[in-house]
Amino acid sequence: MGDKTLTCLSCGQLNRVPEAKLRAGAKCGKCSKALVPADAVEVSPAILEKASKNDDLPLVVDFWAPWCGPCKMMAPEFSKAAKKLSGRARLVKVNTQKHQSTGGRYRIKGIPTMVAFERGKERKRQAGALRAGQIEGWVRGR
Repeated sequence: MGDKTLTCLSCGQLNRVPEAKLRAGAKCGKCSKALVPADAVEVSPAILEKASKNDDLPLVVDFWAPWCGPCKMMAPEFSKAAKKLSGRARLVKVNTQKHQSTGGRYRIKGIPTMVAFERGKERKRQAGALRAGQIEGWVRGR
């Protein structure tokens, strides 16, 4: 059990967190926001880039848009999965309508698309809406 590096999803500050504290309310040393929120968090492209490159905990990104029907259906399921996976992975959302260049940068061809990053590398991606249990299984590799 060692320390984990996590990017604050609010301010972008890098934090070192003892592994034992990941599920115990670890907070950012700069802005005091939760480092492992219990729900999916909307992030900016800059925070996404920094977290995807630096974090030791898997980062799962839901690329979505407000006009997308399947995205709206998946949103509550993604939130449920975020609660279940808290401390094992962080689930975040990026609005591809608001941040169009980010969708292009990450080669998003359809939405919703989930992309999992681990230790600076894209590990896998999944297009299409999933239920919470399917998201959990996908993140855990089942």
